[in-house]
Amino acid sequence: MKLENKTDIAEFLLLGLSENPELQPLLFGLFLTIYLVTMLGNLFIILAVSSDSHLHTPMYFFLSNLSFNDICFSTTTVPKMLVNIQTQSKSISYAGCLTQICFGLVFSGLENCLLAAMAYDRYVAICQPLRYTVIMHPYFCGLLILLSLFISIMNALLHSLMVLHLSFCIDLEIPHFFCELCQVLKLACSNTLINNILQYFVTSVWGGVTLLGIIFSYIQISSSILRIPSPGGKYKAFSTCGSHLSVVSLFYGTVFGVYLSSAATLSSRKTAIASVMYVIVTPMLNPFIYSLRNKDMMGALRKLFSRKSSSH
Repeated sequence: MKLENKTDIAEFLLLGLSENPELQPLLFGLFLTIYLVTMLGNLFIILAVSSDSHLHTPMYFFLSNLSFNDICFSTTTVPKMLVNIQTQSKSISYAGCLTQICFGLVFSGLENCLLAAMAYDRYVAICQPLRYTVIMHPYFCGLLILLSLFISIMNALLHSLMVLHLSFCIDLEIPHFFCELCQVLKLACSNTLINNILQYFVTSVWGGVTLLGIIFSYIQISSSILRIPSPGGKYKAFSTCGSHLSVVSLFYGTVFGVYLSSAATLSSRKTAIASVMYVIVTPMLNPFIYSLRNKDMMGALRKLFSRKSSSH
């Protein structure tokens, strides 16, 4: 099979979720709506946290960073998909594909770290409340964000640079709506053994460490809550981490669902449809989960909207 040198590759072809022309307007309208809701919902979370001094706490600091990350994560994939649907084009440039891989890895990795940091914050708040202000110092929280961002960027650069050394075949069709690392590796005609080992090793170690950290935190939190004598105290303690637990379940549940579906089926198109959940739907739902189940956040949003309406 003929090879194309990486410097000669003009573009990849993103096949999207469906090639049925009758479905394209429906898909465009659906994903444009989801994208706009994602942008507005997460932007309102950021504005509410920044404008209300009562929310200037570590928990909401991490939440505003999570919202900003969700905006960036969605922007990495959805606009290009919308442009391709509208222009009836499937192409994405070689540089654009690598950019999607890189930024997709950065923001998915950062989401992973932020969820772990938020779990640790809840662990300290419930299990060590007297030391909370000492441990969760603003400088420590900022350091956690910077460290998470640094690790995510280094991981993304490592995988992206490894892709640069690959040669690709003539058939450059990606049965997906964005350039996902594992899908691009399948198109390579050169040996991808090291790439695959690196991908699975880093994903297993990094994802495993953060997930175990979250599980450990909630085991300790559950143990502490069960020792609280009054039912009201138990409910109040659990309500402070209920939203985060919902977001964690949604994120990891959809991620595992994608990988299990890809292992159970040979259809890459079905895997692409499953990927919609954690790449597009989850960032849209996060603001609703945190606002609808959180009295402080609802109060801050009401103040924000009333301030906007009074200014007009």
